[in-house]
Amino acid sequence: MGYTNWSKSAYTHLKAGYSKKSTNAIFKSNASRRVADSMNPYGLKFRESRDSDAHPNSIAIGVFLDVTGSMRRIPEHLIRHKLGSLMDTLLAHDIEDPQVLFAAIGDHISDRAPLQIGQFESGTKELNDCLSSIFLEGGGGGQQMESYLLAWLAAGRHTSIDCFEKRGKKGFLFTMGDEKSWDQVDAQRLQALMGYTEPTAIDTKTVLAQAQRMYHVFHIHVNEASYRDNPDIIGYWQDLLGENLLILDDQNAIAELIASTIAVIHGVRLDKVAASFDPVTAKAVKNALVNVSSDVQNGIRSGVLKL
Repeated sequence: MGYTNWSKSAYTHLKAGYSKKSTNAIFKSNASRRVADSMNPYGLKFRESRDSDAHPNSIAIGVFLDVTGSMRRIPEHLIRHKLGSLMDTLLAHDIEDPQVLFAAIGDHISDRAPLQIGQFESGTKELNDCLSSIFLEGGGGGQQMESYLLAWLAAGRHTSIDCFEKRGKKGFLFTMGDEKSWDQVDAQRLQALMGYTEPTAIDTKTVLAQAQRMYHVFHIHVNEASYRDNPDIIGYWQDLLGENLLILDDQNAIAELIASTIAVIHGVRLDKVAASFDPVTAKAVKNALVNVSSDVQNGIRSGVLKL
């Protein structure tokens, strides 16, 4: 996957058409209230990010969107308004061959669709189709827990990415939301969700470590509404990810934050990236990335591994 190219004009055309469409007209799986076949993780083997003539230096980017409760507004805002900001910002800062996988996370305890996973794509139509295939279930269990660990499971065990396997460069993995992650998923639920034939359970630390081997793993804490500045939730993520916790005060800036994080890790100065954003977005992104940017400038971080 990921053999086609991004077109700013093509997205502008799509974006104009969305102004008159309802949420359900854009996200067609909402009408059936079921996961699209293309996003169903049952029987999942691998999602692949591969080099090609069009993209000889592919970089794998996994974006796992929380579709529970109020978080379900983020995918809609992204497809209506900000998909172009994500791709244009990457391309403008020498991330020439991004391949983005859109996926969705819910609550494996209470939701029918706690994991949905697309393909790594680069072209406008393909990215748009993948994003619009997400089922915005809008569930969640009301226990300050969601199943973010399923993102790490999917990335760490079920992706194959050339940037890492051929060049020793980690991809990027983003989860986002305003709650903590469940500590584990039991064997029975995992079998039903993924189709595993052997009884197995997973825990947060194991699957996170597996994902971190291949990816720079970030979590964006959407610091709004009832969980704004919640010390219990923020402390949980700080303990788990350290400075790879990004605290974002404006969920409308998620696309710019993702693109800016990748650019900064690749050595672009944060001020340079943020200069193209409106003042509100620039402030939110800079605040979220202040520690990451400082580490890069001080030579602490490197995305290249010796395999």
